[in-house]
Amino acid sequence: MKTRVKWIEGVTFIAETGSGHAVVVDGAPEAGGRNLGMRPMEMVLAGTAACSAFDVVWILRKARQPVTDCVVEAEAERAPAEPKVFTRIHLRYRIAGRNLDPHQVERAVKLSKEKYCSATIMLASTAEITTEVLLETAEAGT
Repeated sequence: MKTRVKWIEGVTFIAETGSGHAVVVDGAPEAGGRNLGMRPMEMVLAGTAACSAFDVVWILRKARQPVTDCVVEAEAERAPAEPKVFTRIHLRYRIAGRNLDPHQVERAVKLSKEKYCSATIMLASTAEITTEVLLETAEAGT
């Protein structure tokens, strides 16, 4: 895996990944940024939520669960002093489907957190990671 981060100006950068995608990274105005993109630590948190969401959907599909939607909302707290690592991360999973087995959904979230999601496993060395699962019934026709 590779990435390339190119400084544009001020504290604005373009991050390009080895898979050929790019994203703007910028700082807050009080740090000299122009608010043109995500902050670096927001990207870490978003990546963590995306990593886990990917796993959960993959595990549920493999278990032949009729999942139709998955949203992961992440909230984090950071240490007050540099390097301001994450100290707490809460992941709220909103998962929808027709007749989903709640046990299978809980199992998928647990497997993601403890076995498959590289991001949550790495961040668990500095942060307490908690999860919450909200099951939603899919609307007819979805």
